[in-house]
Amino acid sequence: MSETTERTRSGAGVGRIPIMDVQPVVDAGRFPARCVAGERVPVRVNAFREGHDAMGVQLVLTAPDGAARRQALHCTNPGLDLWESTIRPETEGRWSFRIKAYSAPYDTWAHIAEVKIPAGLDEDLVCAEGVRVLERICEQSRSGERPVTDGELAAAAIADLRDGSRPADVRVARALGADLRGVLAERPLRDGVTASPTYELVVQRPRALYGSWYEFFPRSAGARFDPERGWTSGTLRSAMGELDRIADMGFDVAYLTPIHPIGTTFRKGRNNTLETRPGDPGSPYAIGSPDGGHDAIHPDLGTMEDFDAFVARARELGLEVAMDIALQCSPDHPWVREHPEWFEVRADGTIAYAENPPKKYQDIYPLSFDTDYEGLYAAIRDMLELWVSHGVTLFRVDNPHTKPVRFWEELLAEFAEKHPEVIFLAEAFTRPTMMHTLGKVGYHQSYTYFTWRHSPEELRAYMEELVEAAPYMRPSFWPTTHDILTPFMTSGGRRAFVLRAILAATLVPTWGIYSGYELVEDVPRPGAQEQIDNEKYEYKPRDFAGALERGESLQGLLTDLNRIRREHPALQTLTTIRFHGSDDPQLLVYSKHLDAADSPTAATDSVLVVSLTAHDRGSSSTLHLDPAAFGAGEVFDVEDLLTGERWTWGRDPFVILDPEHRPAHILRIIHPEED
Repeated sequence: MSETTERTRSGAGVGRIPIMDVQPVVDAGRFPARCVAGERVPVRVNAFREGHDAMGVQLVLTAPDGAARRQALHCTNPGLDLWESTIRPETEGRWSFRIKAYSAPYDTWAHIAEVKIPAGLDEDLVCAEGVRVLERICEQSRSGERPVTDGELAAAAIADLRDGSRPADVRVARALGADLRGVLAERPLRDGVTASPTYELVVQRPRALYGSWYEFFPRSAGARFDPERGWTSGTLRSAMGELDRIADMGFDVAYLTPIHPIGTTFRKGRNNTLETRPGDPGSPYAIGSPDGGHDAIHPDLGTMEDFDAFVARARELGLEVAMDIALQCSPDHPWVREHPEWFEVRADGTIAYAENPPKKYQDIYPLSFDTDYEGLYAAIRDMLELWVSHGVTLFRVDNPHTKPVRFWEELLAEFAEKHPEVIFLAEAFTRPTMMHTLGKVGYHQSYTYFTWRHSPEELRAYMEELVEAAPYMRPSFWPTTHDILTPFMTSGGRRAFVLRAILAATLVPTWGIYSGYELVEDVPRPGAQEQIDNEKYEYKPRDFAGALERGESLQGLLTDLNRIRREHPALQTLTTIRFHGSDDPQLLVYSKHLDAADSPTAATDSVLVVSLTAHDRGSSSTLHLDPAAFGAGEVFDVEDLLTGERWTWGRDPFVILDPEHRPAHILRIIHPEED
């Protein structure tokens, strides 16, 4: 007798064996879950049945080429019905998975035999029932449903069970032995098989999860000021000189703020004033002039040929180029003249400029998607296609939450199909619901509230929220941006910049900095959380080499952080983070761990971070670690990856941290096989 026919659970009922709360599933399967190739993905499900008979749960994972494989889930809290395992899809593409739960007749019989035979209860009946179960193995072997060797093992066990001349414990020994148990653990007998719906899992390239971004304004790189002639803009050619320094610091992505022509109507002057002076370059976010729009390059920066050379040089250095996409127009943009229907017209007949009362952005016209959606969609799609054809592989999208979610869902789906290598980062500092929904509809990464989370309680709670959202939203941590300079950063000087860089680089797989971070640019514009003399409105050439020679640069720290991240795949993960305790509530203690089987290096990798969270006080404290979280024993050796120092630690080590000289430990756990 072969196993019973499988039945698929539908919305009409739970099926023979209830399968509930499957993860990773996004909004009951409305959106696909996502991961990157080689990433360890936890799979969890609540499954249970009536009575006391044994059951099992399997995952069926199907690759893009249709090849399917099964693996067992294991109950991790017996009696409470949580079944778990992990998967590691190796290749990019659209995968799928489903859960199958079943009654396990062999396991049920084995449990009965292990209880009754030692007690001398129903010995012959137990053996007879064992024969009936194992005969199914033989039948499946004869029919080709399972290997012949399975049937041979079962037949030998049946012979023992039928031998009434032997003691009962001897009769059942082979049927309960490791050989047969191993076979049936791999290929179990299954009754009442119930299957969940099939869920999508989109597997993307690793850069969608892990990377280090460096943002800069290309017009500032190489800009020169002459007292008589005024400013001369930097160019894409002069900006190429920055790429070597960016690559030497270990960054993966060179992110350019908008490089398009800038309007002159209502052009903003220095520090966001409405009064411009001769030579003020204007905000690159006020896109469009008679020289062109989003598909053009500002004449001061060069030509498309120069852009191609910039991208080619970046690739030579192992860098990818990210472009800033701001879907808005200056009053001088060609679209304003050619497609007035793409803008909102006010009652007085004028086009509405951008406002976030009381803020006014007179130099920017927002786009309206309600009049000619198809036309505007096609124009934006074609513009992005142009930049992809010139080597752009990442887009940082400015304020995507001000555009219809429907637009992003359709556009990102089209690019996922045609250009799966292209990554979109959402700059959506907005309500959590919108931020999460943008992730669900296809954004690969998102800026986060990390910039405003400072205490251990805030950071821990936020990380737990982000881990829960990992199947659809990948966080990117930025201590500052060209728009944001928080009071924490302006009050702490170099200490604050060091501390926040360490946290951003080690808490999540993707982080980024804005050019000038290494120089500790921390002076705010009065009344605003942004820098004075903001680079959005003026040229800002920087003396990086001089600062480095004078010992005033954080370039060495940034290089170390990126090196550590690159050498330790545990830091390239999000969901492996575990938090630990400390007697000082101002310390944040966390670890990330990869077993050898889950690591791309095939070696166990564990990193433990102990960090201050305040820049104005040190700490002397006992930690309370859970060594099992990072695969260590009660006593283990650690190496500080910033200083090279080594110590032997246990569960409760004592640490001394100082915001000036040692704000954090970034520790490698030295496993016995590594030393």
